[in-house]
Amino acid sequence: MPDNASYLAQQSLTVLVPVYNEEESLRQFVVEMNKFLAVTPVATTVLFVNDGSTDGSLAILRDICRQDAHYEFISLSQNRGLSTAIKAGIDHCRTTLLGYIDSDIQTSPLDFLKFFEFFPQYDMVNGIRAKRQDTVVKKLSSKIANGVRRTLINDGIQDTGCPLKIMKIDYARRLPLFHGMHRFLGALVQLQGGKVHQMPVQHFPRFAGTAKYNLWNRAWKPLVDTFGFRWIRSRWKNYEIGELHRGEERGVASATGK
Repeated sequence: MPDNASYLAQQSLTVLVPVYNEEESLRQFVVEMNKFLAVTPVATTVLFVNDGSTDGSLAILRDICRQDAHYEFISLSQNRGLSTAIKAGIDHCRTTLLGYIDSDIQTSPLDFLKFFEFFPQYDMVNGIRAKRQDTVVKKLSSKIANGVRRTLINDGIQDTGCPLKIMKIDYARRLPLFHGMHRFLGALVQLQGGKVHQMPVQHFPRFAGTAKYNLWNRAWKPLVDTFGFRWIRSRWKNYEIGELHRGEERGVASATGK
């Protein structure tokens, strides 16, 4: 296994940023992200995924990406939810590492710098919001949902909802798309045989706008999704290639692949 410095020298990173009606925070988000882009040790692209926003978010994203080549966006034709937005971003990722952060600026992109220290020995690094700056209802519902999830699937992930993660793209590409997939990213990496490291990150009050989740989708929906994940896990299969032989390796080109 290569050491950390030599590994990072060969890596590139795409930071996925799902967006749904975040027009009030997007420009300040770019201010914060630019602080990370100025010091990141790996070539980094920021990929916004507009999840069918109905406010002015898409127009702002066009303007941001027009001005700076570090920023790109894709826009879904209609709102499909966080899991679909993340999967769409993964499908359009062209780098070796995949990061994830929300656009509400409650976490800092600079904390990604600490994550790099744990590659390549780990396959995913997941943040833990050690001192959450949220409402009592939001913290309580999240605590209950995390507790129920850990009890039912025993994945050991302390804060699966923390919107700050980096994973190797090989693991990200094998993530199945299903409703609530975003709640189980660490567990899904583990299902593939990957190793997940967890570490505390900063957490801040919401910069602007309103949260998109309420007690219903923070408590009941995660419970339903957890039973769905248990079904998927019971039927999950992995495989490893023992030997590979291609005609192209002998200089034989085949248009049909036969």
